[in-house]
Amino acid sequence: MVTIHGIKNCDTMKKAFAWLDGNAIAYDFHDYKKVPPTKAQLTEWCRAMGWETVLNRAGPTFRKLPDDSKTGLNQTKAIALMLGNPSMIKRPILETGSAIEIGFKPERYAALFGR
Repeated sequence: MVTIHGIKNCDTMKKAFAWLDGNAIAYDFHDYKKVPPTKAQLTEWCRAMGWETVLNRAGPTFRKLPDDSKTGLNQTKAIALMLGNPSMIKRPILETGSAIEIGFKPERYAALFGR
């Protein structure tokens, strides 16, 4: 089963939803805003893809943090930040059961699903 994690109103999420729908790929949607991911989920994503990929440092939520929260980042500190504010998690995160994809690029989704 395919699960896509993110925030419903995010433009990148809307593109990912449109691609999945357009390619007739069934998925479950997990909204970070309604039910934040667990520490175990974040740890698994960071283990699989690297915390630097999972943490959205380009977004306004991260940029507004005080400098001391942004310095000395490591996986433990990044996970704590993302647990405290799920808006700092890059999106979408797509899980297929055998693969994890972070972000949306049509060509990556096409390769992942053999389209």
